[in-house]
Order: sequence, then structure tokens, then C-alpha cells
Amino acid sequence: MTGSTLALGLASVLLAGLVPGSARAAAGDGGELTADGGGWTAKVRRTEFGVPHVLAHDYGGLGYGYGYAFAQDNVCALADQVVSVRGERSRWFGADGVNLDGVPNLVSDTYQQAVVRSGTVRRLLAAPAPLGPTGQARTLVDGYVAGYNRYLRDTGADRLSDPSCRGKGWVGPITAEDVWGIALDIDTLAGSPRGSVGTAVPGAGARPGGPVAFGGPGPARAADSPDLGSNAWAIGRDATREGNGLLLANPHLPWAGSLRFYQAQLTIPGVLDVAGAGLHGLPVLQIGHTRGLAWSHTTSYADHLTAYRLNLVPGDPTAYVVDGRVERMERQTVPVTVRAADGALSTVDRTVYRSRHGFVIAEGWTADHAYTLRDANADNLRSVDEWMAVGRAQNLDQLRQAQRTFQGAPWVYTTAVDSTGTTWFTDSSAVPRVTDELRARCAVPDPIVDGVLDGSTTACDLGGDPDALVPGVFGPASHPALTRTDYVANANNGPYLTNAEAPMAGLPAVYNPGRELDQRPQLSLRMIADRRAGTDGLGAPGFTLASLQATMFGNRVQSAELDRDDAVALCRAHPVLTAGDGTRVDVRAACGVLAAWDTRADADSPGTVLWQAFRERLAATRGTAWQTVPYDPARPLTTPRGIDPGHPDAQRALADAVRDLAARGLPVAAPIGRVQRWAGIPLHGCPGELGCFNALSAAPDSGAGGGTYPTDVRSVPHGGTFLMATELTERGPRTRTLLTYGESADPTSPHFTDQTRRYARKQWVTERFTEAEIRSAPGLTVTTLRR
Repeated sequence: MTGSTLALGLASVLLAGLVPGSARAAAGDGGELTADGGGWTAKVRRTEFGVPHVLAHDYGGLGYGYGYAFAQDNVCALADQVVSVRGERSRWFGADGVNLDGVPNLVSDTYQQAVVRSGTVRRLLAAPAPLGPTGQARTLVDGYVAGYNRYLRDTGADRLSDPSCRGKGWVGPITAEDVWGIALDIDTLAGSPRGSVGTAVPGAGARPGGPVAFGGPGPARAADSPDLGSNAWAIGRDATREGNGLLLANPHLPWAGSLRFYQAQLTIPGVLDVAGAGLHGLPVLQIGHTRGLAWSHTTSYADHLTAYRLNLVPGDPTAYVVDGRVERMERQTVPVTVRAADGALSTVDRTVYRSRHGFVIAEGWTADHAYTLRDANADNLRSVDEWMAVGRAQNLDQLRQAQRTFQGAPWVYTTAVDSTGTTWFTDSSAVPRVTDELRARCAVPDPIVDGVLDGSTTACDLGGDPDALVPGVFGPASHPALTRTDYVANANNGPYLTNAEAPMAGLPAVYNPGRELDQRPQLSLRMIADRRAGTDGLGAPGFTLASLQATMFGNRVQSAELDRDDAVALCRAHPVLTAGDGTRVDVRAACGVLAAWDTRADADSPGTVLWQAFRERLAATRGTAWQTVPYDPARPLTTPRGIDPGHPDAQRALADAVRDLAARGLPVAAPIGRVQRWAGIPLHGCPGELGCFNALSAAPDSGAGGGTYPTDVRSVPHGGTFLMATELTERGPRTRTLLTYGESADPTSPHFTDQTRRYARKQWVTERFTEAEIRSAPGLTVTTLRR
């Protein structure tokens, strides 16, 4: 029996254990909901800030209600996602336009059309569970599609409130295959060369027909992208005052486009009752809680793709050698429909190449070598079923069972806690089975791609684990995992310091490429230690729900706490400094601002903008010779640190920072809320690169144009999106939330900025979870849907 066959056999047994029925339903007997002749029926009950609580008897009805509710708030956003995954951006918006990743439409369409025409989604839909979706997942998606289409049909594209797509020809009914395509697109975000890391370019003249491929400066982990990050804490019974479990969810993603979250509660009485938030376009909640379990995700630091270097056949750059035998690249011609400025449509044929491992990228493709990428999630639609199963889980054992059964987490860590006050961390994502032994044997020195493997021999293929559902990835028994009763935490660091007192040593390098922490994860662990010791000014030692919320919005800045005093010493010793262009700059006013700064990133705190400009200039210097204390493994949370007041790089960085602010028309005392706004609302927080736990970066004009099509993609904020603080008590969960940009991407909706204003005031929203809480909501609206 092969490893994959064994895993499938075990999965079939586990699937039986995941049949719903054990979850406690908040709605009791379903309230006033009644079945309607076997058709789909749902109630959408909206509480404060437009949060939908969808109640149904079955998964079809649940999807139907959720799809309808989502369309009410974000019909244009989903229509745009569908245009993208169909590979039709050039058809509707022109080839020269760009998506929110800054990728030209023609490049995006070429990749997406190649995926569609490869038949991956249809092949996976034809596969039995768990490799393909379960019947419950298929029904949920079918209902979601029907609900969205129902809203669009009832309203009419010409009468939509959102000007982003009102009356546009690209707005129309969607299909289940579209939604499954969105699922695959999200799952492959960290591993497929969709153009988000570069631009498709014509091949070198040596390649007949000018093949086009995808790529950038080389493969990168999802954790390396400024768009993808997060904080997640699970606080166990030994670190809380009441002995309850607490969870803080703080995902960091773009505020516009397809990676926005939508907050909801999904309930099937006696089967499912889960509240939280899900990414646009999918009928599941990726982050949330049930009565007995709370969980969140952060971007995994592991690799999710494997790069191979191919040795090409002399004189034939589309053939390569494996084990001494010639293999030809698979050539695929992709026709892309393009709209000209005058509206005329034409077809452009694009060509992509694949090797036995996956797409061939353009960069570095010479007469001798080419590079190809193997995406560990290339066949992953299992995430939908996994998140459905997690949404039914009431404790950590059921969570682990869901992860073992479906193995669908694409590129995220999981941090969780249950009502016993036990915490859990794991990287159960799809990680290539690159053992340290294989890396040492097969990695080849290369100027283009660091860590690339030798593609000329099958001895460097990835193999498989016996408990893995698919080949080439690590199985559940190999996943990094830690169970604690004090805490587990992640801020996009590797697993090594998930708990500062229990380092996870001995992991393969593919999971844990380095032990030195960036400043945000350093601060994250320091904040937990300070709260446990009671030294953070938030009261007696130990976490409560209130102190967890206050810690989140403390707006501490690690780089400032470590280095601000050195910067003040620098400018006091040298009140006039020389800028990079030789100009002499008086920095005495700036020095006074830094000395008086409270080292916080509050919206009205003078000094944050100046500090950010100074640190950006420091980061741009060659090397870190200006630093006084190097990294010390014995002090991982406070090193490296220090600024040498006499070093010319540090002096020049401060002078240039002062001039930068002047060039922008800003005083040196400008607070962050002056330059960081959403629809005119000042925002607290600052970029994670500064060591801000409450990571957020935005432009002064962010939010103009709405959440689907901002007027400038460069102004899209990145950082905190859906915030959730949950305490699991004997009486049930107590939860506070904030969806920082509101439920709707429609700039005309009252729910476009209502929660942004709450965020600006640091005011959380009390979640309504039980039936009694929902029914008592002021202004409750109820929509009953039948199909």
C-alpha cells in the first residue's frame, strides 16, 4: 500500500467521525425558521454594523443565505474576483490595466486562463473526498452561488448601489466552478507564479515562438510579502486571571481587493454554530470561534513551493534532461481576449510552458538552464472542507481531527485554544517534503534562485510521507506542533519561539529557516511576558478579556523602545547633521520631538512619522555598521539593537528623514494619523517593519474609490483587518470584534466606514452569539429567503 493510499484509507475513517451532530446550536430549535418543501430556506438576521447571522436547516440553505447577504454588501467585489479567476480582466478593463497586486491584466489573465484550461478545478471536483470536496461542501457552494445570483437577479445590475460595477457588462451570474476557482486561487497564493512577483516577459530569442512564463526575482515565502502577515495569541489557563482560555486574532491583509474579510455567524441548529470572518468569495469562516473553541491563522514562515533548476538540451531550450533522458516541456497556448481603448475586442495568443514539476518561469531562462516551480497547493481544494470541519469543532481534539482528515490549510499556521484553557499551535499547511538531507544533497549554488534543487535527477524528487493525502508534502505526524497551558503565539516568526520558554528545536529548515526574530514578533512575546508579570500598566498580572483588548491597542513600537534614546543622544550630540546630498540640516526641533515622544503609534502621538522616516532611511543603508548590539541567541527578544551616535550612516539617516518630512510638507511633530487615513478617518498603528504589533500602513487618501477599486493601488492599506478577542467561559464565549474597514466595500454603504470610526476610537464591538443576544439587538432586521 502506498503512503497516499494509506492516508486516504485513514481519511475515510476520520470522515465518518466528522459527521455533524455534536455541536451545540445557539438557535435551539431553529426559532421561527421552517423548512419549505425540501427547498433551501434561510434567515439572514443583521445586528449592529450590519453583521449577518445566517440561520438555515442545511448546508444548501446556509450557503444560500450567506451568498445573498454577502452580495448585499459586496456584489461588485465578488464580480471582480470572478472576472479575475476566469482570466477576463483584459477583456473588460484592457491589457494595460493592473490588478491590486500591481500585476498587468494581460499577465494575470495568461496565468488564470492557463489554470482554467488545464482543467484542475474540474478534475478535483470529480475526485472523491477528501481529495475532492465532500457533498456538504459542494452543497454549501451551490447554495452560496444561488444566493448571490438571487440578489443580483432581484436587484438588477443597473440598480446596484455600488458605483464600482453598477450597470457594467462584467457583472452577471456566477457558477460553482467560479467559486471553486476562487478557492484554488487563494490556496495557491503562496506558491504559484501568478505574476504577483513579477511581470510576464517574452522569452529570449533562443526559445522558439517566444515562450512566456511567470516569475520575478525568484520564489519567495508568503511571509516575505508585506501584504500577508498577522498576529495570533492563544492564552491558556495558567496565564489568565480566571483560568479561562483567551484568543486574540489579528490578521494583516490588504484593505481592498479579494483578500478582504467578511464577518458573519453561520448556524445550522444541532449541526454548526460558528462566528468569525471569512475571505471574500468563499462560504466558510477562516477565523473564528464556536462555543468551545477559538482559533486564528497567521502566514506560515515555511516554503510552499519548490524551485528546480533544469538542465536544457543543447540547441533546444524547451527540452531538458532527467536521469540522462530527454523530456520536453509541455507547451500551452493561451488565447486572451483584449479590449482596446476604443472598445474593440481582439485575441492575443500567449504561450506558457510547464515541466514535470510545474510552471517554468521566465527569469534566468538561458540556453543552458531554466527554472520551474512546484506548488504544494496546486491540487488543493480541501481547504473548504477543512474550514467547515473546524467550524464544527468544539475542542482541540476535534480541530486536530479536522486537520488530519482534510490536510487543507494552504499557507497558514493555526493558533487555537479550547474551553479547558489548553492552547495549540501547528503548521499544518502544505509544505514541500524538503528534508534537510535532501536539501544538502540536491541544492545547487545558483545566482538566480537561492536554495534551488537539481532538476536533472529523480533522486531529488520530494517523495512522500505515509500519512500525507498527496505526494510531495509532509504528513501530519511531521507537522510542527506545540500544546501548552500558558500560551502559544505567532507574529509571522518561524515556529521556534512559539513560546519563549519552550523553543521548538530540531525542525527541518524548510519549516524554520532562521531563529532570529524580526521586531514585531519580538514585541509580541515581550507584550505577553509583560502582561503575565503585570508590568505593562494594565493592572494585576494575568490576562483578562479587557486587558487582552487593551494590549492589542497599546500601539507599542519595538524599534522605538529599544533605540529611541540612542537617537536622541545622537541628535543632542550633533544638533546639525549632514544629509546624503551634503546639505547641512538643523535637527534640534526633531530632537525635541523624539525626546518627548511616548514611543507609541497612537493616531495623535507626535513623533511617530519622524521615527518611521528615520528607520526607513536607516534600513536603506548598506549593512548595519551603525548598530551597537548584535543578535544574541541568549537575548532573542531584545537583540539586535542600539544606534551608534557617532556613526555617519545613522547621522545621515536622521538628517535625510528631517528633509523627507519637509519635502512632504509635514512638521517634524506630525502624528501618524495625519498621514495614515481611510476615507478621511485617522488611523493608529504603524508598519510592522518598525516593530509595531498593531501593524498598519496607509496613505493619506486611502479609501478613495471604495474597497473594490481604489483610485490608486499604491494607497491600499495593509495591516490589521478582522480583530477578535474571545474568552471561552463555562457560560459560553465572550467575544469582542472589529472589522476595521466595515462589512461593505461599497463606498455608498453605511457599513463602509462605520467600524473604521470605531477602530479610530479604539472601541470594540460586543459580539452577539446566542439566540437571546441576537434577538435583543437594537435595530435587528430579518430577511427570510426561500428557493
